[in-house]
Amino acid sequence: MKPIWDKGKPVNELIQKYTVGRDREMDLMLAKYDVQGSLAHITMLESIGLLEADELKALSAGLKELLPVIERGEFVIEDGVEDVHSQVELMLTRQLGDMGKKIHSGRSRNDQVLVDLKLFTRDRLRGIVNSVKSLFDILIKQSNRYKDVLLPGYTHLQIAMPSSFGLWFGAYAEALTDDMLLLRAAFDQSNRNPLGSAAGYGSSFPLNRQMTTDLLGFESMNYNVVYAQMTRGKLERNVAYALASVAATISRLAFDACMYNSQNFGFIKLPDDCTTGSSIMPHKKNPDVFELTRARCNRLQALPQEITLMTNNLPSGYFRDMQLVKEVFLPAFEQLEEVITMTAYMLDHIKVREDILSDPKYDAIFSVEEVNRLAREGMPFREAYRKVGAEIENGTFKADRNIHHTHEGSIGNLCNDRITARMDKLVSEFPFTEIDKAIDKLTSK
Repeated sequence: MKPIWDKGKPVNELIQKYTVGRDREMDLMLAKYDVQGSLAHITMLESIGLLEADELKALSAGLKELLPVIERGEFVIEDGVEDVHSQVELMLTRQLGDMGKKIHSGRSRNDQVLVDLKLFTRDRLRGIVNSVKSLFDILIKQSNRYKDVLLPGYTHLQIAMPSSFGLWFGAYAEALTDDMLLLRAAFDQSNRNPLGSAAGYGSSFPLNRQMTTDLLGFESMNYNVVYAQMTRGKLERNVAYALASVAATISRLAFDACMYNSQNFGFIKLPDDCTTGSSIMPHKKNPDVFELTRARCNRLQALPQEITLMTNNLPSGYFRDMQLVKEVFLPAFEQLEEVITMTAYMLDHIKVREDILSDPKYDAIFSVEEVNRLAREGMPFREAYRKVGAEIENGTFKADRNIHHTHEGSIGNLCNDRITARMDKLVSEFPFTEIDKAIDKLTSK
């Protein structure tokens, strides 16, 4: 099949292969969203007189028939067909004749792929939001469960002050609430409609862009048509930053878990099915799953920079450079989903050691408690500090393991209820229900 832009001249197959690249493979992920965008577009075309009512009925039925095919994984982009947009149009044309070609009126490949990407991103971000919330719930559950189990706190990898598993699990839970803020910002950016910007300069057709915005459940449109095209690359980069923020939180947790699981620490025991052995050392239980998690998260943290390098220093307007962004951006959602799912499984089955700080080697960790006790009794803090320091140096310091931290966010007052309330509020602000209503109405037969 000739490209849609064919002008009657022979096409160099080597050049066509080079320019198409992996686009057909990536476009399979966009097929459902291309159909949704097309349904909204043709509904709008009929409202402004560019389609007859019977044509809209036939085209809508044809497009809706493709949705279950896509859901079953049976939709394919045939050899010689350039992209998902051409495949959808080809299938309608086979069924309905030249009527199928009318779905392209008033739009360009540029705004067509843009709306597909916005719909795809909006949908996949919902999956990430739900997965992050599930991981958050496990962290809060484990924080509450082990709130009274003490753990060494470290600075510079030197034992510092008493911490707890309640604090450790809870710290990563609260970190995810800040990550959710970035996910919300990324979602808001993806929830704006670029359809109708055409090639980046609008159309002489009297398009009703508000209508397609409403039909697709977008919060608003990208109003300026030039800027609508400029969001290509910017959207992916900013969403990638949000994904990278989640990945950074999990990567740090994975490092802690690998370290705490090692024999020199022995603070936790990872699930046996998440560790592997050595080919020659029978005692080994390597934390392979968390090590791979850490590496995958670090790779995801490179994604914003990779997108930036592909799209940086481009002037306004569309450029083919944007095509390559899909190859790294579209698979990133599934990659992060897998990381979150595996992390949630490991944390839900983790076992913690409950007598860590009973070991005399951790006596010095209680020195700050003694300094504070002396200060409360009236001794100047610096004098108390020197006194306790001297006792540690000469081996006479006696640790008092009864600690009393009661301020907000400390060992004795984790504030997990407030952290949970913050997360619940953030999740509730995503307009998933409104979007579902719009898409269900648009795609129902």
